Order: sequence, then structure tokens, then C-alpha cells
Amino acid sequence: MILPIVAYGNPILRKKCKEVTTQFNELDALIINMWETLYNSNGVGLAAQQINQNLRLFIVDSVQLVESAEGDEKEKFKNEHPIKQVFINAQVNYLRGELWKYNEGCLSLPKIRDDIERYEEVEITYYDEYFVQHTKTFNGTTARIILHEYDHIEGKLFIDYLNPVKRRLLKSRLDKITKGDIKVDYKMLFVK
Repeated sequence: MILPIVAYGNPILRKKCKEVTTQFNELDALIINMWETLYNSNGVGLAAQQINQNLRLFIVDSVQLVESAEGDEKEKFKNEHPIKQVFINAQVNYLRGELWKYNEGCLSLPKIRDDIERYEEVEITYYDEYFVQHTKTFNGTTARIILHEYDHIEGKLFIDYLNPVKRRLLKSRLDKITKGDIKVDYKMLFVK
């Protein structure tokens, strides 16, 4: 089932999410719905919080991004190791490498993009959809997507990395998103 994406302005996007327990009976259905919602909105990552669930759960699919690259874009991804993965109760262990800029956007903040600096590499401990624990290191664009989604479950948005002047310049556009005064190609849940 395709679910609406929570729009900027909803307080859930600023909450630190709660851990998922093995007693959470609807986990399989929720994950299936999250994948459907992600692909319907043409995203590469989605946090449960973005579908109005206060849970430490996010999904990442960098495979589609790498495989759909053409021309010069394809060259940028030549050293990538893309994934399609579920992350439950994730905890970042360390960040390593150089900071690098990339133009990021977010399904909860449609039509807003900016260059954001993130580290090249992340080591993260998480559970998969079968509640098997993993500790893995990711780098490049995949690491960036993971860190973007991890920020969501920590109550942080990519615009928080912008300097105060840039954030002030975005205020009217952010207000329009909060009010639902924006057109997108996917279902959204606005603050009314």
C-alpha cells in the first residue's frame, strides 16, 4: 500500500524515534508498504518517520540510482557498491574520510535541494528485517543516503546543515510546504 509522505512542518519529523521491538507484529507489512511508497515517489531512501511512524526504521535503495546513471553520471558511480536494504534500530559507530558536497533533497521537503557536506564513509550497526544484527561500513553515495535517513530517525533534516542565511532564504518555500501549497507527484500528508 502506498502511504502518504509526511510534509515538512509535521512535529514527527523532529522527534528522535523509538526502537523497534521483535514484538512489533506489523513490521513485515510496514516494510512492504515503505518499499512501495519509496518507489512511487521516486526516492532512494525513506524513514518510517516520513510515513508517520515514530520508529527507528529506514530503507535504502542506491542500486536504482547507480544503475540508472548515464553519461558522466555513470563515471561518478564507478566505485560504488550499491545496496537495497532495511535498517532497524541503526546506530552510527563512526564517520571517516573527507567531507564532500552533494546536492541533496528530501521527499518531505519537495522541490528543495542544496549542496550538503557529509563524510565519505560510515560504519553502522543495525538489524535487518529478520532481526539479524550487522555491523557494516558503507561509502560514497550509499553512505550519504544512509546518513540522510539516519538523520531522520534522530529528528534531523538535511536543511539543518545549511547556514542560517540560506535557511532564512528558504523560509517562504518551507512555509508553503507546511501549508500544502505545493504540487507533487506522490501522496503527501500536510499539517492543516
